[in-house]
Amino acid sequence: MKIAIVNGPNLNKIGQREPHIYGKESFEHFFEGLQKSYPKIEFQHFQSNHASELIDALHGFDNVCDGIILNAGAFTHTSLALADAVAGLQTTAVEVHLSNTLARENFRHHSHLTMYVKGCVQGFGLESYRLAVASFL
Repeated sequence: MKIAIVNGPNLNKIGQREPHIYGKESFEHFFEGLQKSYPKIEFQHFQSNHASELIDALHGFDNVCDGIILNAGAFTHTSLALADAVAGLQTTAVEVHLSNTLARENFRHHSHLTMYVKGCVQGFGLESYRLAVASFL
């Protein structure tokens, strides 16, 4: 099984940025543990602060992976182009957020992606990714 994790803007700063919201562990450290927890899964990871690069990555993982886990960060709430890319995927995608977006600022309450994904996992910090992986098993 192949699963791609696609992370959007500012997620390269997990572990450093607003640790009271996003935690103190880096994504890289978490990702190493995730790979060890699921040795039969081939994980791919891509992160960018640019919407066009995220769209290209989604297109590249489509029909290559068995599942895509997407944390689009703030683009979740703003990018119709990213939503269109998710809508066009043949591969099943799961939306992930580290924080509970519904408990935050009003502009974070709406996702342009949710209607095109299998489900959404949010509010469990980095463990949100592990829960999303479990949804593909």
